[in-house]
Amino acid sequence: MNYDPTNPLIVQGDRSILVEVDNPRYSEARDALAPFAELEKSPEHIHTYRLTPLSLWNAAAAGLSAARMIEVLQKYSKFPLPTNLAPDISETVSRYGRVRLERHERGLRLLCTDRPLLEELARQAKVRQYLGERLDEVSFLIDPAFRGVLKQALIAVGYPAEDLAGYTEGAALPINLRQITRAGLPFVVRDYQKDSAEIFHAGGDVRGGSGVIVLPCGAGKTIVGIAAMAQVQRNTLVLTTSITAVKQWHREILDKTDLNDDQVAEYTGETKEIAPVTLATYQILTHRADKNDEFPHFKLFDQRDWGLIVYDEVHLLPAPVFRVTAQIQARRRLGLTATLVREDGREEDVFSLIGPKKYDVPWRELESRGWIAEATCSEIRVALPEPLRMEYAVAEWRNKYRLASENPAKDDIVGRLLERYQDKRVLIIGQYLKQLRTLSKRFDLPLIMGSTANTEREDLYNKFRKGEVRHLILSKVGNFAIDLPDANVLIQVSGTFGSRQEEAQRLGRILRPKTNGEIAHFYSLVTRDTRELDFAHHRQLFLTEQGYSYNIADGSEVLEESWSVSPPETANVG
Repeated sequence: MNYDPTNPLIVQGDRSILVEVDNPRYSEARDALAPFAELEKSPEHIHTYRLTPLSLWNAAAAGLSAARMIEVLQKYSKFPLPTNLAPDISETVSRYGRVRLERHERGLRLLCTDRPLLEELARQAKVRQYLGERLDEVSFLIDPAFRGVLKQALIAVGYPAEDLAGYTEGAALPINLRQITRAGLPFVVRDYQKDSAEIFHAGGDVRGGSGVIVLPCGAGKTIVGIAAMAQVQRNTLVLTTSITAVKQWHREILDKTDLNDDQVAEYTGETKEIAPVTLATYQILTHRADKNDEFPHFKLFDQRDWGLIVYDEVHLLPAPVFRVTAQIQARRRLGLTATLVREDGREEDVFSLIGPKKYDVPWRELESRGWIAEATCSEIRVALPEPLRMEYAVAEWRNKYRLASENPAKDDIVGRLLERYQDKRVLIIGQYLKQLRTLSKRFDLPLIMGSTANTEREDLYNKFRKGEVRHLILSKVGNFAIDLPDANVLIQVSGTFGSRQEEAQRLGRILRPKTNGEIAHFYSLVTRDTRELDFAHHRQLFLTEQGYSYNIADGSEVLEESWSVSPPETANVG
């Protein structure tokens, strides 16, 4: 094969891939690479991707072959591929599904037709403890109670199982999608929402029923969940991040399906009702009086014969919910998320316990089709005031990030941006309450934080939607599951260290498509020459992988009258 030295990729034998950002073919190469490689670093000119076992297995589970992955690398590489790479990719991809879990008349069986491999796995301490009676040369009997933990053990030793054991059907629940919503508006499930729900369900086949759908914030993951419920036609438990999210799911289900009010219930800190469709928060499930107590609300998983469990924002799934999920592998499980990135590194547990990635659409593709708003991302670098530089210099390492994050010089930048966007719907979001209270007082803006009563939150959100309140300050409660479709400017004044998923979630607050085709603007305020700047680079990794780039602006320039944003304020929506 002839290789082109003008191509953008340099593929290396350690499974790292260097990508030239300034190359004319950068965008198409990035889009082809992203489904099976992870972005590790994204400085200005050269981005580094890596082929990991999990990235390759997720791609394989989504239907991408090893041959196709190798073809992409060959197509965009400057130089011949390292001789070890193609065999390595083929070997890693082939490990997915070499071991299968199937239903057996006495429970489950672990099947592997590669006898030497089965013998090797049977001698692995992590796996051996879950194996029952030897059924024949190629299979072991498995206690159904070990279905989840065995899958965790197998992925840990490098051989992820394909789970073909099927599911208990669950109690029937006739559910149809409306063509005209309760609100009187026409309702059509978008093509990618319909496709993702159908791929998850797989017509009821054992190859469907468990997996993760990855869609951008603002792309309608709630609608995907509702479409999956209509496919499954069974009692459904929806787990999500907050009471606000529960109420959003509640509104959407009643608005867009023929279910009655008494068929949908909420199980939260405020109310604990159970119905054929029950919406619960992760917070109530993991609540217990003492850290040594049992989790009293785990009984919810046994309260009804659930046919489907939906895990909203699956990248935020708490550890205790992983544990109970390992015990309910006979239920269909759908994970919804904008990013598979977990800051605790438990992506393998999502893969083994919820299921592999089944569907993924690049953010930029949906943007080009007008399903999410076009957005510009800007990082504004602000100097630390001179009196604080010495305080920062002598501060203990763990305190430096907070000092930089709460830089009071950011307040003037916020004021300049509020002035610029005085007629727009602006969200200001941050990590530290002292900083947010200062901004709230200085600019006389409402502040929503964890202690804000839900009635007050909903009132402010509704006023924001109606335009009665145009500028709103949010603590971390604003990171996810808030339906504010007209928000078109977000100012991030501080964040949770280097959290990539938080950066993605926050951009997602302003990605709902705008009726007038306006571009959304995401501003991240960062203190230069501090730890905050280092963390900012890591935060931006995921969005860089999705095709976003950050304009860098100096705080002093932003304060000048002549400062302007590029590109233009509006864009054509396809």
